[in-house]
Order: sequence, then C-alpha cells, then structure tokens
Amino acid sequence: MVAHSKTKAAMSTKLSTTARDVLLAPIYLYQGSKVKRDTVRLPEPEGERHGQVKLTDAAHQTIGDNNRILSVMVVGDSAAAGVGSQTQQEALAGKLIPALQQQALNNQAFAQQFATLSWSVQATTGHTSFDILRRLYVMPKPSQPLDVMVISVGVNDTTTKVAAAEWQQRLEAIITIAQRKFAVRQLIFVRLPQMEQMPALPAPLSHFVGAKATKLDEILQQVCSAHDSVTYMATDFARMLNEHSNGGPIDISVMFADDGFHPSSLMYGYWAQQLAELIAELFDT
Repeated sequence: MVAHSKTKAAMSTKLSTTARDVLLAPIYLYQGSKVKRDTVRLPEPEGERHGQVKLTDAAHQTIGDNNRILSVMVVGDSAAAGVGSQTQQEALAGKLIPALQQQALNNQAFAQQFATLSWSVQATTGHTSFDILRRLYVMPKPSQPLDVMVISVGVNDTTTKVAAAEWQQRLEAIITIAQRKFAVRQLIFVRLPQMEQMPALPAPLSHFVGAKATKLDEILQQVCSAHDSVTYMATDFARMLNEHSNGGPIDISVMFADDGFHPSSLMYGYWAQQLAELIAELFDT
C-alpha cells in the first residue's frame, strides 16, 4: 500500500513537471536562443597536452620504490580540455600534476607505488558521449595498460537532449572499450555539473537544464556502481566554495569563467585537488 502511494505520488509529480515544462516551453526556447547568441565563445587553452614529470624527488623517495610510472589520461568535453583557462597549466590536467605530486608527499603508500607521472589530454569542446566513444575507438591501442582514465561527459548530452536509454548504452560502451582496449585499472567518471548554478543560464531555463543534467547524472551513478574499478566522482562544489571563502561570503561567479558556463582556473584547481585525493585513495594498498 505504501509502495503504491509512493508510485502514485511520483507519477503525479512527473505529470505536474511535464505540464509546467510545456507551459514554459516558449520561455525556454527564447532564453536558450539568447544564451546561445550572447554567450562568449572561449577557445581551448594553449599548451602541451601530454608530458611526463617526477612525482617525488630523490629526497622523498623511500626504500622499496619500484619506480613505476603512473599513467593518467583525461578524456572528454570542453571541461576536460580546460576551456575557461588560458593555458593547459591552469586547466584540469595541468592543475592535477602538482596535486598528485602533493599526494605523493603526503601518502607514503601512494609514493612507494609511483615515482613518475605520465599524463595526457584527449578532449574536445562540444564532445558528447557518442563523440567520446568514437574517439576511443579510433585512438591507437596503448603499448602499456593505462592506470587511470578520467572522463568528463554529459553537459553536451544534456543540451542535445539525448534519451536516457541511449545515454546509458553509451556509458556502458565507453566502460567496455576503456577496460578492454586501454586495460584501464581505474576508470573515473566526474559528476555532471550542477548546471542550474551556472551564471550564464537564467531562470527558469537554469532549472529546466539543471533537472535534465541531474537525471543523466543519476544514471551515471547507477552505471558506475554496477562495474568493478569504475568510480563516480561526486565533485564537492560546496567544499570548493567553503575552502575558497574560508567561512566568509563569496560570489559564486568566481568559480566560473568569463562565459558564465565553464569552470574558472580557480575551480579547476579545487577540482584537481579532489581528483588527486581520489586517485591516491584508489591506489592506497
């Protein structure tokens, strides 16, 4: 009886939401076209998209180091490419390098496994889950297994209105090729951004788009939980704000680039910090 009541309530909520969206459709269309017309088009940042650096220096190496290389590949859309920053050094991958080096200093178990970091970026503005899947198919098979693949995907699927079933199928296919072709040891999907907080999106469009992103993100969580060695990274936006403001008031816009849509270099830094912590945790044996 309780389950029936919950189902009935859920159906009622869905119907009311659909009715609201139908009524607001003209406003969504107007705001969407205005955002598309007025939003600044930011380029992908300049700089190297691959490299190799030491994780620890000789003074911090410990007995038993095996000098293995930690291979990390950042894959995906404009956020993975670092749009919103001026250079790759200020983008996600660039910020991840010193964050992992710091983890190697703080985490002895992690430092004993890896002495060197080999990193690369395979990302393009506008890429959807389909584009990412296609990219992984055409890329050459690596000569060595990949330790970590970080994937940023979903924003462009939200704006292109991909069907939920198709979104799930593509995620499953991405996981399959990552594990079979690239022999990925740890696959990390970053949560979809809370799009309703993006300064570039006015209400009520922001709530509509945010709800779509939340739905895709819930499916992403379910898919990740169903696979071994696949992790959903719940980026803690509240923690980013708290660390930056140190308890004081903050203008949320500082976390976004000039277009009000992409992350700023500041957000990339906090994002990379949380990602480095997760990577060290996954390899903490």
